Amino acid sequence: MKKITTLLFLVLSATAYSQSWDFESPNYKEIEKNIQDKASPLFYDTLMVRFQDADSTLTLQEKRHLYYGFSFHDKYAPYSHSKSLDNLMTLLKKETLSESELDQVVNLSDSLLTTNPFDVRAMNYKLFAFDQKREKENFKKTYIKMNTVFDALLSSGNGTSKEESFYVIYTSHEYDLLNILGFQFGGMQQLIEHYDYLTVAENEAGIEGLYFDVSPCLNAMSNMLGE
Repeated sequence: MKKITTLLFLVLSATAYSQSWDFESPNYKEIEKNIQDKASPLFYDTLMVRFQDADSTLTLQEKRHLYYGFSFHDKYAPYSHSKSLDNLMTLLKKETLSESELDQVVNLSDSLLTTNPFDVRAMNYKLFAFDQKREKENFKKTYIKMNTVFDALLSSGNGTSKEESFYVIYTSHEYDLLNILGFQFGGMQQLIEHYDYLTVAENEAGIEGLYFDVSPCLNAMSNMLGE
């Protein structure tokens, strides 16, 4: 089942890594303010309903408020672990899956998404199951939601320096970004101030490593330890 984890990321992979796309680091203070305004289209509950409905008309601004705004949500727990993940990993070790087991993949993935609605790996497993089950509409909706997350992430930076780092609210998204950009993890991860630095394996772009701003993750850990 190794192919499951990469199969659908390859659909999203960039054909060539570019360092010159337009990006803007998220203003967390402004986002926190905007998502609390019930009269605004950026009100968080409104955005989340549209996301869960797989609304493909979300603007980039709305996607950014949706993703980065979750760091202010009560459910935000970047270092939590679910038993559903353990059960899912056990299931996915099998060479082939029956129809009922594919349904279990969907259900276990949904359990993970209840805690973290932006878990793209859980979405990836759902895409695999829907592809196997030939459920085209469910596949399309999940694919839209996954792209929503990556659109927000890729709008934040290019990762080539601290100043141009990618902004993530889950450390797992660091490795997901490496995947869709066509890089392989180089084996070394280092926390520098509030940035994660990940080395990447030798590549045509000549990139040695990428930076990720993980401020929300560190703030959540600090709050947890302070309780």
